[in-house]
Amino acid sequence: MADPSPSFPARLAAYLAAPRAVTDLRRYFALGSASESEPFTGRRFEHLAEGGDRPEVAHRITAEDLIAVQTLSVTVPAPVALDILEGPLGARLSALLSAVPTDTDMADATAADLSVGSPADQAWNLLRHQPDVGWVIAGKILARKRPRLLPVYDRVVRCAVGRPRPSYWLALHAALRADDHALHRQSLALRRTAGVPETVSALRVCDVVVWMGHRAEGHACPH
Repeated sequence: MADPSPSFPARLAAYLAAPRAVTDLRRYFALGSASESEPFTGRRFEHLAEGGDRPEVAHRITAEDLIAVQTLSVTVPAPVALDILEGPLGARLSALLSAVPTDTDMADATAADLSVGSPADQAWNLLRHQPDVGWVIAGKILARKRPRLLPVYDRVVRCAVGRPRPSYWLALHAALRADDHALHRQSLALRRTAGVPETVSALRVCDVVVWMGHRAEGHACPH
């Protein structure tokens, strides 16, 4: 029997096409009358200290990056944070980050930039295997350093769109490139319509729309 559940690209497309997408973006980024009295702290994720991908810090993880990650409701354990800032872990991550493109959107990247064994994948695996870090925190750290190339992927987004194979990165890459980059262009159009600054990547727009949309549905997301 065929699996009746929507495919990953179809789920993603449904969130981006939802009537609430623009309002959700405006609420999340505290824009105009759509903002909440207590706006989401995640609106500062990419903008804190002028961003994690600015040239002078693009290849090293800073204290500002670790604070920015906290705006997405996770905390890097103190021993790991110190190793990143002052120890060999930070040096290893810097060497890997220096080989990860800084000015490439995921939709324009090659699969090799995101595949198993790539510098980005090595950095993610190095982070996620640190004590009490795991895949969510690792992904958020790397999304701060490469906001155009690497997505935020947490339990809410996973609950919304599933666990595509061979990996979320590669499945999202394929979805954003399909049909002449249709979903990527749709994310850019949502950004323009909502008035979100251009410093927020198309990838981050996609993440926020999915996260906000699924949160509004009230689904219980298993750990």
